[in-house]
Amino acid sequence: MQWWEQYDPNDIAVNSTEVPDSWKVCVLEGVYFGNNDYGGMLGARISSIFVIGFVSTAVTLFPYCAKYVPWLRIPKYLYLFARYFGSGVIIATAFVHLLDPAYSSIGPNTCVGMTGKWASYSWPPAIVLVTLFLTFLIDIASAIWVEHKYGIVDDRNRNQVAEFFVSGHNMAMESNMHEHRYDNSVVEFSPRQGKNLTICESSDEFELDNSKEAKVQFAAFLVLECGIIFHSVIIGLNLGACGIEFKTLYPVLVFHQSFEGLGIGARLSAIPFKKNDIVPYMCSLAYGLVTPLSIAIGLAVRTTYNGNSYTSNIIQGVMNAISAGILIYTGLVELLARDFIFDQDCHRDQKKLVFNVVCTMTGAGIMALVGKWA
Repeated sequence: MQWWEQYDPNDIAVNSTEVPDSWKVCVLEGVYFGNNDYGGMLGARISSIFVIGFVSTAVTLFPYCAKYVPWLRIPKYLYLFARYFGSGVIIATAFVHLLDPAYSSIGPNTCVGMTGKWASYSWPPAIVLVTLFLTFLIDIASAIWVEHKYGIVDDRNRNQVAEFFVSGHNMAMESNMHEHRYDNSVVEFSPRQGKNLTICESSDEFELDNSKEAKVQFAAFLVLECGIIFHSVIIGLNLGACGIEFKTLYPVLVFHQSFEGLGIGARLSAIPFKKNDIVPYMCSLAYGLVTPLSIAIGLAVRTTYNGNSYTSNIIQGVMNAISAGILIYTGLVELLARDFIFDQDCHRDQKKLVFNVVCTMTGAGIMALVGKWA
């Protein structure tokens, strides 16, 4: 018998001094004397595996395909909307969907946060802080590794790569056929409404710098995706085994996972991958499958899993705090700072800049609103 089972909650008043306040909080939150609350609707839960899996994967692929698949002929501003809306989603996810749940699981006023060593410190911000600096160190290490292996990417060539992949599409639409020369490299733009871009190079310098830039950005992206995947595992388990709130969670999580997928896809689309590279598709598929697989696991243990137990709260709180730290760093440094502050090209077209900022804020606002239900 657990130590807390020696007291009967039916015999203990809220203002009683017989038991510690932490015991009362644990009882009121359902951590003590709680059990499995599976609410049926097996058919709908099974359908969520396929619906969320398909929608998540498709939405994640959209920004990347919109940029790199010519026959889709996606309007430029639709692509920009998807990219920067997704950036806002990631930032809102960090604060509303990860940091707040971390406090709700292991924060100072929770059952876990008021018992044992968890009561000695406010752990959610500490975990976020440590994770943030670890992400920072990983970011530095990946940049140093790429520079050591491939040589230093100077700012001039870095800006040339960025200008080609970010601004080249727009420049192509303004001219039927013209050439821009960067040192020994020639970038040729097609007259077909700027949909296809052809790189004609007289040296390997441009392609090599592009490879370096892609590896640095991809390393940062992998950290971002890991943070979101941690969160998706928890969501899937809870959706597969939750109680009567499934009716509300199901449709909300379809939008939730779609918006997060749009954020991942937006980040993927900003990385200059080589033509026909399968890595972006594998990354999209990894995100699209992790939640359905977690839902399936939740269904397998639906009659025994207690998502509100003491141990579950610790695991969920720690994983949410870790994910929050990753996404806060990535959202503020890799997305906002990189795309708006340090990219001088974006300051030249103020109309596009305002559009991108509005899309980012819209994505953050809508994702924050979704946090009211999930």
